[in-house]
Amino acid sequence: MIISKKPVTMAEAASLAGDSKDEEKKPVHGYFKKFTNLSKKDADKLVDEIRAINNPKLKEENLMKIADFLPRDNEDLSKILNEVGLSEAESNSILEIVKKY
Repeated sequence: MIISKKPVTMAEAASLAGDSKDEEKKPVHGYFKKFTNLSKKDADKLVDEIRAINNPKLKEENLMKIADFLPRDNEDLSKILNEVGLSEAESNSILEIVKKY
């Protein structure tokens, strides 16, 4: 039974996965090591900075995707946020934040 749902970044999921010394968890940790670009601290900081923009178009899961994929340009960002119609100014403000990471 699912009690609650909360979107998380890959960095946070990696931290929740626990110790990599457990043999059963090694494939999971290998996956996270390969595909996680930021530390949990940096991912949290990036999400907080984008959240501070207060753009009502962005849902929490959108923020997590941005932190996971770190889009480099408007095209990358629009692929990640395909259901969200952002103006060029909105996209640029997000990309300026992502560039710091």
